[in-house]
Amino acid sequence: MVKDLVCGMDVDEKTVKHKTIYQGKTYYFCASGCKISFEEDPEKYIGASSKKSDSSCCCGHC
Repeated sequence: MVKDLVCGMDVDEKTVKHKTIYQGKTYYFCASGCKISFEEDPEKYIGASSKKSDSSCCCGHC
């Protein structure tokens, strides 16, 4: 299991449907909304805490 960097949810990297590669590393997401948020501003989430900094929820799992 790995953490979705956008919402902090645990996801199984072996079965997850939403993933992207950034700077040679693969990142995994629980839903398309989290993937889109990450792709719009990856540096916001890399190295940040595993939870979103704002109170909105992009995927319905927060």
